Amino acid sequence: MASVAVPEWLNKSDNAWQMLSATLVALQGFPGLALFYAGAVTRKCALTSAFMALYAMAATMPCWALWAHNMAFGHRLLPFVGRPAPALAQDYMLTQALLPSTLHLHSNGEVETAAVAPLYPSASMVFFQWAFAGVTVGLVAGAVLGRMSVKAWMAFRTAVWGGGFLFHWGVMDYSGGYVVHLAAGVSGYTAAYWVGPRRTEEEEMTMAGGGNLVAMVAGAGILWMGWTGFNGGDPFSANTDSSVAVLNTHICATTSILAWVCCDIAVRGRPSVVGAGMITGLVCITPAAGLVQGWAALLMGVASGTLPCYTMNAAMSFKVDDTLGILHTHAVSGVLGGVLTGVFAHPTLCDMFLPVTGSRGLVYGVRAGGVQVLKQVAAALFVAAWNVAATSIILVVVRAFVPLRMTEDELLAGDIAVHGEQAYYFSSGTNCSLSHETIEVGNS
Repeated sequence: MASVAVPEWLNKSDNAWQMLSATLVALQGFPGLALFYAGAVTRKCALTSAFMALYAMAATMPCWALWAHNMAFGHRLLPFVGRPAPALAQDYMLTQALLPSTLHLHSNGEVETAAVAPLYPSASMVFFQWAFAGVTVGLVAGAVLGRMSVKAWMAFRTAVWGGGFLFHWGVMDYSGGYVVHLAAGVSGYTAAYWVGPRRTEEEEMTMAGGGNLVAMVAGAGILWMGWTGFNGGDPFSANTDSSVAVLNTHICATTSILAWVCCDIAVRGRPSVVGAGMITGLVCITPAAGLVQGWAALLMGVASGTLPCYTMNAAMSFKVDDTLGILHTHAVSGVLGGVLTGVFAHPTLCDMFLPVTGSRGLVYGVRAGGVQVLKQVAAALFVAAWNVAATSIILVVVRAFVPLRMTEDELLAGDIAVHGEQAYYFSSGTNCSLSHETIEVGNS
């Protein structure tokens, strides 16, 4: 029986799945990225690194609810941006969700694909998309850990952009392989260039093993399992395509881990516990998760466990200190996933999700598929160029008001100078002085 709290259009299963998916994605940002970052860096930088992930998730929410959600998914203002508007009024939150940006028209103006209208309230949609926005910003921090000023980070992270003209052009990006991972990888790498490198000793200590590899593995595990919501929630319904997306996500991730381990053994003679194969596999499958068959996801896992491994081990960083190598794990893997989506996308699965009917990958039609691959490449180049320009402009503006780097004292002392706190306290009969000199000795 319908009521104000349970209207006729509400599907309780879809609503529950969407809120669960949003929670899984949000857990990727915090505590997932926080643990991953804190474990990857040296002890004296652990707390600041975790804080950057926490702050990204927290500060994104008011921006998202006040204007950014409707800029990304609301009524069109320009081809690449919607009209800024708040999503906070009761009437808006309780009404059935609607994404006007997904309405797709034929060239003659007739409707080809109606706007997505999920069977749950707008409040669930805003929550779900906020989690993606927060994680995207948090990923950028991975390139500048250990030296970016916290105040500069707090100013920088307000940049959230959206739009849909590539989607309507026919570019395949199922769950944000380009707009989340390629964008974050390129923005992070660009930010690393502007902020500058870590102190030499800090870089050497991080490369030697970081501060807490067990915490890093735990954070990576939360990221991995959180991807169930990342890709499984993107059909905006608990439907069959959602199930395909979840299964493909884990097929690709596990295969990528195995491929990376094999590369480790071939190059280093032994496997590394914190190899990036899991992340590269998850990033690679993101644009394809609900669009490809399981065998294609397996092949994408092999590709994502080998090519990014090669670019990372070949030290293709072009003299930029990218702390966690997100150029390779997110930008390279994101482009790889996007291009392979253009190769393997299945026509039936495409029609279940994409606004452009008749879309297909190269395997299912040389002419149409060849055009699709070219679109995927062109979109990758646009997203990369956009993020290099936008990130550079934002950081130059921030730099005019706040230094991008920590002071020399903060670089030497770490968390205790930045927050007045530190991640690890040792009291086994030692004198726990909080002076810069003591902390520097304790971390050397």
